[in-house]
Amino acid sequence: MRIPGPEHQEDGGLSAVAAAGGLHRYQLRLHDAYGPVVRFQLPGADTAVSVADPVLLEATAHMDKRPEELFAFLDPLCEAGNLQVLPADEHTPWRRLLLSVLAGRPAHERHFTRFTELARELAERWAGQVDGEPVELQKELTALSLRMICGFALGGADAGTDADRVVAAFEAVLTEYLGRLYQVPRTDPRSAERADEALAYLRATVDRVVAAHRSDGRADRSDLIGALVEAGQSPARIRDTVMVTLLAAHHTTGVAVAWTLHLLGRHPDAADRVAAELDQVLGERAAPDYGDLRRLTYLDMVLKESMRLFPPGPYGARETTEDLVLGPYEIPAGTTVFYPFWAVHLNPEHWPEPERFDPERFTPREVAKRPRLAYVPFGIGPRSCEGAALATVEAQLVLAVLLKRLRFRPAPGHEVTPVERFVLWARDGIRMTVRPRDI
Repeated sequence: MRIPGPEHQEDGGLSAVAAAGGLHRYQLRLHDAYGPVVRFQLPGADTAVSVADPVLLEATAHMDKRPEELFAFLDPLCEAGNLQVLPADEHTPWRRLLLSVLAGRPAHERHFTRFTELARELAERWAGQVDGEPVELQKELTALSLRMICGFALGGADAGTDADRVVAAFEAVLTEYLGRLYQVPRTDPRSAERADEALAYLRATVDRVVAAHRSDGRADRSDLIGALVEAGQSPARIRDTVMVTLLAAHHTTGVAVAWTLHLLGRHPDAADRVAAELDQVLGERAAPDYGDLRRLTYLDMVLKESMRLFPPGPYGARETTEDLVLGPYEIPAGTTVFYPFWAVHLNPEHWPEPERFDPERFTPREVAKRPRLAYVPFGIGPRSCEGAALATVEAQLVLAVLLKRLRFRPAPGHEVTPVERFVLWARDGIRMTVRPRDI
């Protein structure tokens, strides 16, 4: 049976993506028009098959190959081979190594005190904000999560006062190379030059941190660099791994927290319930202990519902290495299978009134009613996010610290529009007013 989809376009589908407002929104339109499995043209892959049915996704969950052209925009960050498209035999041990560092509770607990200090510093600064003057959550929170991942991945090193510059450098590189991928006309004649300068700065920054890390004898398997050194990775591979880890972690965690606060600002009843839970669990304490996170069940439900509505990574992709049967369809080897996570999360068959914010969707009873892959904020299978457990701990902690002390409300007149920027980013930021809860 032929997979349904739009007519072939000479521009490879670029105009259709642009007309929809980005690939993330284009997927919603496609699946609304053609059903759970859609054939479409994808810039960088010509033709792809998009799957928004969580039951059908199960047949693809084992796939461990990414289409190289789709991830070529990350090539400039990697001098030892693009880490996102490593072949399975090389990717599996590398992934296992990352999981041994990023997913372990002992490592999380080791860094939890420092994470808490950083979150409390931000809460203190926002508590002193001029009354009525909004803060830009997206920028501030990505800088905070960058400082956190620097400390975690680099064994205590901190980007410090350079954090804003590091974030800006990542943005310059991504904007340039994503623009090339989607053939976006340049508005800045120096954008390529600025991206090269930003990339050189990022590499030099990582090299300095790695050198400092080695010189003071802190290398061990409990941090990322120590584990990579012990595993015999080359200096270039160590730099690449650190770069990609910093990139993925600071964007995803920062925007996840920003979107969550955005939603709570528009749903004050849910925000009040989070505050009440924090008061009950923490009492007079300003921040949770590591063990407290498991007791903050409603906060966890709010975070999950936020990542359903605004998944930090709105899509992913794999490539079939053999013929695949997907429901009534046969997909030949070499096909790009597209994972439209946002469309999966808004599938009305599994999420009634899918655009409505409702944390109660994540009670144990409601979760048990849905297919396993109806909620996939961190991806699917052997290429899913290695840092998922760490990102969740960071996000829960930051939300707990901020919401224990502060109230967030939308800035008057500010429109929040999600756009595709490697992550699901707010085009003009997320501006909110912040006040202490006791006022």
